[in-house]
Amino acid sequence: MSMEGVVIGCHTVEEWEEQFQKHVDSEKLVVVDFTASWCGPCRRIAPVLVEFAKMMPHVTFLKVDVDELKSVAEKYSVEAMPTFMFLKKGEIVDKIVGVNKDNLRACVVKHAGDATTVSA
Repeated sequence: MSMEGVVIGCHTVEEWEEQFQKHVDSEKLVVVDFTASWCGPCRRIAPVLVEFAKMMPHVTFLKVDVDELKSVAEKYSVEAMPTFMFLKKGEIVDKIVGVNKDNLRACVVKHAGDATTVSA
């Protein structure tokens, strides 16, 4: 099953570790959406991430619920939702806190390039 064009939800530490390990040696940008079910802004930005995932198959989008995976949220010092972490080779290359579709898009393009300019 192809995971391109979707936001991958990590609901257990094992799922998170599996996704993290999959990309730790890769130049591929991983965008992690730290979210919470009770967070209104998180719910509003969720469809935008799905839209980005469809438009940018060269980027991996992950979703982590901070209440489900407290240890992962703590590891990345997530204090507000939504927080978007941008990872390459397992390292944080950028971070955005809050909902701003234009900033989010610009940050993805900055680190991953436009889909038209990136070869698989």
